[in-house]
Amino acid sequence: VQVALDQWKEASFQMSDKDEDSVMSGVIPGQAAEAIKSLANGVDSFVLGLYTGVYNYGGTAATTPFATNLNSFKDARKWLNKSLAPFGDRAVVLDSDAEANALLLDIFLHADKRGDQGGVIRGQIGEKLGSRWFLNQNIPTHTAGTFIVTGGATTDRIVVKASVAAGAATMIWQGATTTGTLGGSLVVGDLFTVNAAAQTYVVTAAGSIAAASGATLSVQFSPDADVAFLADASVILIATHEVNLVLHRDAFALASRPLADSQIEGVGSNFRSITDPITGLSMRLEVSRQYKQTTYSYDMLYGAKLVRASQASRILG
Repeated sequence: VQVALDQWKEASFQMSDKDEDSVMSGVIPGQAAEAIKSLANGVDSFVLGLYTGVYNYGGTAATTPFATNLNSFKDARKWLNKSLAPFGDRAVVLDSDAEANALLLDIFLHADKRGDQGGVIRGQIGEKLGSRWFLNQNIPTHTAGTFIVTGGATTDRIVVKASVAAGAATMIWQGATTTGTLGGSLVVGDLFTVNAAAQTYVVTAAGSIAAASGATLSVQFSPDADVAFLADASVILIATHEVNLVLHRDAFALASRPLADSQIEGVGSNFRSITDPITGLSMRLEVSRQYKQTTYSYDMLYGAKLVRASQASRILG
């Protein structure tokens, strides 16, 4: 798959000669760590932001999962199994609230059920139920569109205007009757179901319409319709939610390119590049002198793409 390297980020800090002479030796490494962390968080947030193409889910919108059980994980995981995702290299990525709930479930907390003491001693879930579980403070929130219909024969109901063939990627929505008032907007990443079918779909192109009786909207979605839908089939939109994820590593592709590692003659800048062996991310440090101070600048070039949406699933929160 082709991945566009269209993300270039920089994090830098400056120190005067006096600063470098008077501060403790740990300050520069501390500043460097913060600069590198900001770049790493940028990469993390960029990859997580690709969730808008993920259409499968488990859990309930606006309800933090794992308060009493693992049903949200179970329902999300089954979609990976249906898509034939390999059992290795699976991960669960949770925000702070979801992770806090999950950690206190008996199966993750008590050594006699989880098989080790990691929950009590280290406060980590680790690798359980075929996935590695991670806390991630960069989990995004999907703010759903405000697409509604009111005043129809059936209160607040969106329906399919004309029949939709299996394999289609576009359908037309309208109010429950021509007297219904349809209005609002859809945003990329909105989830919906049709006729309460098991397969869920994601909106792939934003759209809006002014409130009007008898108005319609053409909706583009993914994946292609797995079955045919008749006219007047009911549409249910999923509300705003936190986008926790269960995924196979091949759902996303991440690429990073090493930047120049050299000294520019006569300019007084030095460059050094390094590639992290775990993530594969490449980063460059440039050290330069100007106006009696030293600038330390870290930068990186990268790109990412959702390549197998079927091998990722949202765990709504």
